[in-house]
Amino acid sequence: MLILLPPSEGKAMPVQGKPLDLDSLAFAEELSLLRSRLLDALEQLGGKPPGRAVQALRISDGQAGEVELNAALREAPAAAAGRLYSGVLYERLDLAGLPAAARRRAERQVLIASALWGFVRPEDRIPYYRFSAKARLEGVGPPAAWWRDALVEAMPDQPGDLIVDMRSAAYAAAWKPKQATLLSVRAFTDTAGERKTVSHMAKAVRGDIARALLLAKKPPADSEAAAAIASEAGFEVELTPTSLDVIV
Repeated sequence: MLILLPPSEGKAMPVQGKPLDLDSLAFAEELSLLRSRLLDALEQLGGKPPGRAVQALRISDGQAGEVELNAALREAPAAAAGRLYSGVLYERLDLAGLPAAARRRAERQVLIASALWGFVRPEDRIPYYRFSAKARLEGVGPPAAWWRDALVEAMPDQPGDLIVDMRSAAYAAAWKPKQATLLSVRAFTDTAGERKTVSHMAKAVRGDIARALLLAKKPPADSEAAAAIASEAGFEVELTPTSLDVIV
């Protein structure tokens, strides 16, 4: 089993620690060059007019200070990605609070999608940054397209593998397996037979499901086993050929 998580807009800012080491990140051989080129582009963006830089990053005028931070990412203190991301999903997953065996499992079985890094492991050390799938840098274009070919080469994708996908559509667009089983986790409300997707609550649900899968005594080998673990954790679930639907 492999669990794919999205990044989060909310991030902690490391105040001390060694800077980024691209060679230490997941899939360094396949992805380091693209990562370095994105860092170069962000450094160059720091010298552009503020309005243009804000537009390129698709951030608000009130976040203009992020442009300067992005321009100095190579020298900024770095921290483990699993602790850097601080959104709702990561609060519910609570990687640091997992038992030791489950934390070791997470290091092997969890990958975090990122517009800037491609994919990183929870223990990969990265700096605070602001770069989402919505950004459009000159010479780079949509991040999903930037990463797509390299991720095909880097990511594990074997028949019989189970990949549990917690990513939003913007990040899922960068890579999907061609041979492994992809099981997307979705959240719905069901009122009087009318089913509606939920957004904010979906992040909490995905964090809870990811935690349940990591805590399981035996990692699920297929979609049915993943659904059984979620059900045993107290969730109402429905399994489709491509998704694990959670009713909240």
